[in-house]
Amino acid sequence: MKSNKREIGSAFEKQAGEYLKKIGYSIIEYNFQCRMGEIDIVACDGKTLVFCEVKYRSDNQKGTPFEAVTVSKQKKICRAALYYMTKHQITDTACRFDVIGITGEKIEIIKNAFDYIS
Repeated sequence: MKSNKREIGSAFEKQAGEYLKKIGYSIIEYNFQCRMGEIDIVACDGKTLVFCEVKYRSDNQKGTPFEAVTVSKQKKICRAALYYMTKHQITDTACRFDVIGITGEKIEIIKNAFDYIS
């Protein structure tokens, strides 16, 4: 079951990546994992480093994909992003957190969806 969920998640991350490319982002990496957490997509939007969370829902009956990115999830993403920047020695680069929500066939993005939380 777990690997099946991972495969489904990867498929939607790739779909989100294609969407991001269409709107001008450059994809750096998919599925960055460390002990701090996971970042679905690391990308660049112009000169800004963007850490993207991808959420899928078949419909909105259990809430929107965006509602699934809780404060707890945001903290994990922030810790993983800080680790990513430290590991790659990225210092003087603007960064932000975007959330890509996929509901059925519809893809939406919230740029700068949340601020860094320590």
